[in-house]
Amino acid sequence: MVNRREFLSAAATASLLGSDLTNLACGAASIPRIEVDLPRGRVPLSFIIDDSTCLVNMGKFCMPQFATAHPERAEYKKPWQDWPAEIPDSFVREFGSWCAEHDVRGKYSIVPYPACVGWLDRELPGWSHKQLQESLQLVRELMVPRWDIHPEMITHTRLIDLATGRPKAEISAATMENSFPQQDVSVDELAAYLAYALRILKNCDLPCEGITTPGGFGNKVKDKLPLAVFQAVRDVYGTELPHYFKYVSLNEESVLPRFENLQGVDRAAPSLTVNIPAGTGDWFGGWDGVEESRGELYANADATSGRMVELIEKRLPAVMLCHWPGLYCNGLLSGYRDFQKVVLALEQRFKEQTLWMKVSEIGRYWTAKEFTKFELSGTTLTLNAPFSCPNFTIQIALPEQPSKLLLERGGQTTAIEAVPSLPSLVAGSYLREERKLTVCFDLQQGVSRIQFTSSV
Repeated sequence: MVNRREFLSAAATASLLGSDLTNLACGAASIPRIEVDLPRGRVPLSFIIDDSTCLVNMGKFCMPQFATAHPERAEYKKPWQDWPAEIPDSFVREFGSWCAEHDVRGKYSIVPYPACVGWLDRELPGWSHKQLQESLQLVRELMVPRWDIHPEMITHTRLIDLATGRPKAEISAATMENSFPQQDVSVDELAAYLAYALRILKNCDLPCEGITTPGGFGNKVKDKLPLAVFQAVRDVYGTELPHYFKYVSLNEESVLPRFENLQGVDRAAPSLTVNIPAGTGDWFGGWDGVEESRGELYANADATSGRMVELIEKRLPAVMLCHWPGLYCNGLLSGYRDFQKVVLALEQRFKEQTLWMKVSEIGRYWTAKEFTKFELSGTTLTLNAPFSCPNFTIQIALPEQPSKLLLERGGQTTAIEAVPSLPSLVAGSYLREERKLTVCFDLQQGVSRIQFTSSV
């Protein structure tokens, strides 16, 4: 049995229908070429939102803390006193409802102790307990179904002493989360800090499969971060496939998910951490919400140019990035309006070619794509998958077309239905094209089989 990288060969010269291929060696020219396609044959889209949390305007409360830690930096000398303290739930509701209408999905941070204002699992000074609970409930009901929830460490500003739960007494670059750690630390120490943030979200009844690093968090221990993420997310949530967001890939850098902390590849279920990069810069209102929005850098009005357009046309995951204050823009909503224009432009041109996904779903798909093994015997294709995966899509080059496909899994057999065109392809269906089948189904962990039958 071999995985997808070992199973690529030239198109079959012998018919799969009625031909016994059991004894043909994998990799031989006579074996049909099998490739894992994009989910439903569509380019994945996703939207990563940083610096979001309940109620607190992180732009306002982060600015003076960054200014104290970095007195030499001009970008932290903006008039934060004039900015609103709150990004209201009415905006969360408007944003989340509009995204639900257009099926926009991605990652939404919830900073657990936002800029040291208050603990989301306890109290948030400036807001009543009832307001905090209603805000958390809004996230659970409106955001969770379509968005991964991540901590962006504990405060996103001051470094917390885990023994006391209080910020470090010193205020400097050395005691800010976005430059932690300043020296080498162990995996256990790093994982303990991540787990502290995760436990607060768990106390808030929020699900979590990964983390987002604030700024340069972990820059000096990049080799240890993947294992620390794996340990922390596994320990707190029992997550099967932990992931994290830290990096932005621009120009010719790869935007594909990366497999790190890879262990036990030869076992039935390897352990790993998925590193999922963004593919754009932050071009709405910036992390503080006062920058000029430049939505056209993602996609122009007719989606003929822009970074998202470029990635879609290359059939690569198109993951856009911004910061929550940059959508709200201190109540002006200019970033949010530009975001809507970008989504509508992409929808107008690429709706039948793209699929909005959470970042965890993108990570899961690429993991299944990489590690699922295939074995062909007679007219049966066996898939051995260490991870389940919705909308798993494969292309099979065939010299003849079967008349019927059956999917066997868990002791049950169901027919895979033919569809007339690629836009109609959904899980449980397949598309016939000249000398090629595109088959889409929900891949289960373990063994599944696809039977090819002929009416002859």
